[in-house]
Amino acid sequence: MENEIVNNKKEDVNLDSALRPSKWDEYIGQEKTKANVRLIIDAAKERGETCDHLLFYGQAGLGKTTLAHLIANEMGANLRITSGPALEKAGDVAAILSNLEPHDVLFIDEAHRINKTIEEVLYPALESRKLHLIIGKGPTARTFSLELPPFTVIAATTKVSMLSSPLRSRFGATFRLEYYKPEDIEQIIRRSAKILNVGLKEEAIKELAAASRFTPRTANRLLKRARDYAQVYKKSEIDNSAVKNTLDMLEIDSLGLEPADRELLSIVIDKFHGGPVGVKAMSASLHEEMGTIEDVYEPYLMSIGLLIRTPAGRVATDRAYEHLGKSMKERRELI
Repeated sequence: MENEIVNNKKEDVNLDSALRPSKWDEYIGQEKTKANVRLIIDAAKERGETCDHLLFYGQAGLGKTTLAHLIANEMGANLRITSGPALEKAGDVAAILSNLEPHDVLFIDEAHRINKTIEEVLYPALESRKLHLIIGKGPTARTFSLELPPFTVIAATTKVSMLSSPLRSRFGATFRLEYYKPEDIEQIIRRSAKILNVGLKEEAIKELAAASRFTPRTANRLLKRARDYAQVYKKSEIDNSAVKNTLDMLEIDSLGLEPADRELLSIVIDKFHGGPVGVKAMSASLHEEMGTIEDVYEPYLMSIGLLIRTPAGRVATDRAYEHLGKSMKERRELI
């Protein structure tokens, strides 16, 4: 049974890798970011230098890791991958940096979780390609500097505000990844369906795109579940009914809202008369951490106009009432 679970996880990882664009032209959406990054890459290649250090931020699933892979491919470099939580002590950073080959690309995911002590080690490494180490303790301690080969650091974060200003300033360029346009998501779904070798009707593509939260990762996840449904129920292709039944089973509605999203909106409307309500009160009522509400739920709900932030707190919009079928009679009037 354990072997079966491990094999299934490996298959999912391999499948996700297969769906990830491997060429620059296959990366759909984020046109402004792509144009700027491409300019930086082309200029560096013409000079025969490494690419500048880059920082990408935005919601999870928008393609930050994919961009790191593509940049490494474009530069003809090896990609080394780590994450903020994995860098627990200075020795971890020293081990990774000292083993880099010339022109390697080091991708640091969840960069906002890098320990502040670790940041101190990164500053000279990013700025002047030097690694300052302390050997020993007390009066016998001594420092020495290690020259590092030319390399590029690409950092990704969902919480750019949690990165210290000195660390952010070491990156040559910072880019925010936005939610995708519906037409871009539809294009991504078509490409993924082709890779998965499944038939997909046009109305099914639109249905999947509408429920994908404008995020490629979510779109691909829903496509895989719709493929599973079509396979089990012996459908030759994924049609609109297959997508709707899949979404019903996953408790995802036409706007891509999951049960937790709907519960949050219902609490704001029913318990607080539509708001305004503070995030602390929402957290207590939903039994969810404030950070999760602010970083996971709110960005999408605000992007589709179901929730707004005011100086007094969060407020459910008319569209939220309409989508949940709630009466607006008891709505609190905003002053």
